[in-house]
Amino acid sequence: MEREPEQSFDELAEHGDEPNARDEAEAAANEASRIGGDVPPESDDPAFEAVEQGGGGEAEGFEQAEADLIEGASHGDPQPDPAQTAFTDETESESSTFVGGEPDEVDPTEVTSDPREGSDDPGEGPGIAADR
Repeated sequence: MEREPEQSFDELAEHGDEPNARDEAEAAANEASRIGGDVPPESDDPAFEAVEQGGGGEAEGFEQAEADLIEGASHGDPQPDPAQTAFTDETESESSTFVGGEPDEVDPTEVTSDPREGSDDPGEGPGIAADR
């Protein structure tokens, strides 16, 4: 059985058996265009409509961080001068409670020989610290 080729709505409207097929196709197209309701414009200015549809203008963290970096790098808002607020060397040394001294003498506790090896153990050393 041979199948007839499918026809578009326009072809059916032009060549359909019913005289009002075009009217029915237009009515169906109008009804389908109203599915989902009217979409209000996102912007009053048509120049920014594409930007807003693409998500432009919404702060998502990156924009805020970038604005903070720009504000910190600019000279607009006066910030305290680090050279003025830093401690001077004299003030820092006067408030210090550090008392210098010699480091403790600590004998090495590492194992330098393997008891299972003979006298030719390559890991065996003199048994003294490297700094002596």
